[in-house]
Amino acid sequence: MQDRFVHCIAQLPQPLADHLVPLLNQDFVGHMDAQQVDDLAKAANMSHDELLLAILPVAAALARPPISEFYVGAIAKGASGDIYMGANLELDGEALFHSVHAEQSAISHAWLSGETGIKDIIVNASPCGHCRQFMNELVQGQAIKIHLPEQATQPLSHYLPYAFGPSDLNIKTPLLSKQQHEFALESSDPMIIEALDHLSLSYAPYSQSYAAVVLETRDGATFCGRYAENAAFNPSMLPMQMALSAMARHNRDFSEINRAVLIESSQGKISLVGATMDALHAVAAVELEHIMVDPV
Repeated sequence: MQDRFVHCIAQLPQPLADHLVPLLNQDFVGHMDAQQVDDLAKAANMSHDELLLAILPVAAALARPPISEFYVGAIAKGASGDIYMGANLELDGEALFHSVHAEQSAISHAWLSGETGIKDIIVNASPCGHCRQFMNELVQGQAIKIHLPEQATQPLSHYLPYAFGPSDLNIKTPLLSKQQHEFALESSDPMIIEALDHLSLSYAPYSQSYAAVVLETRDGATFCGRYAENAAFNPSMLPMQMALSAMARHNRDFSEINRAVLIESSQGKISLVGATMDALHAVAAVELEHIMVDPV
């Protein structure tokens, strides 16, 4: 079992802990498939809802909050039945807008894994306004069920009434919808090819500033992030923050980064290069490779 989970396991009922520990091996990054969730619920004699609330401390153990020292865990349950954990991330000494909220982390985890819908969000603290607006960007966002400890389950519409979202700006394919954008770029560099793949899947309906980041560590592992824009603009999730959140879930230290690539559309109304460089230089002494590409 990974060291970061030792404390949270001690908080769980013994039958649940006994069956959960084997899953928390060195490869565990916060994802369980639907069958694993079902098996764990049966072994612990819990309903699925009870189980997901009970294992929130495991999600919170993924957090890196050097500023707030407040650990928040979230679990996104996808349309597939798989679950995706996320946790808050803060960049030490940097402006707070670089922070990633736990709900954003869990949702981006699901999106990067190929989910096209989120049914439930389980979180250990009431979603802030920022996260409510971020969730409202998703496919059928208002119907997502929010589960909180010792509170009745309610849809997002309960927490965000009279919401403003994609449909108000005539966007018919909200975040997590299947969509792909084509860009022209010839390269034999595997890292750039990977960045281009994520660029094509990024979500920027308001600025058309499609963008993606790929981070490479010294051992050759790569971690990706895609731009996830929001109708309210400020809750947008930058690709660098998404990639750093992925690294945190994989229990990797940011000092391991030895290469970073930002790829973005040449036709976008904005550029993410400044914010991306700020975040990168806060965590690693690496220069950013910035590539602009033309849409097909």
